[in-house]
Amino acid sequence: MPLSMLESNIKRVNDKLQQLLKQYSALQKENEKLRGNAKKLEEENETRRQHIEQLQQQVAILKTAAGQMNEADKKAFERNINQYIKEIDKCITLLSE
Repeated sequence: MPLSMLESNIKRVNDKLQQLLKQYSALQKENEKLRGNAKKLEEENETRRQHIEQLQQQVAILKTAAGQMNEADKKAFERNINQYIKEIDKCITLLSE
């Protein structure tokens, strides 16, 4: 194989390697951007989930205040209240230690 042909092949391989390195770098940047977006969306999702939970609790309270709860809703509401009371008791116990 002539030397010029070998040099040409090496240059072509080197050029392709440089192109692959640029593509790799671009993909790394895009991957980091996508990871950031995914994290942001997860945080937004959690915030919205908490907001929905709060709204559901408010609906339950309003139904109770209006006297429009059926038996199943009343029992679920009582369970939630009892759970909150237990959590408050735990907090009081921890604070008094």
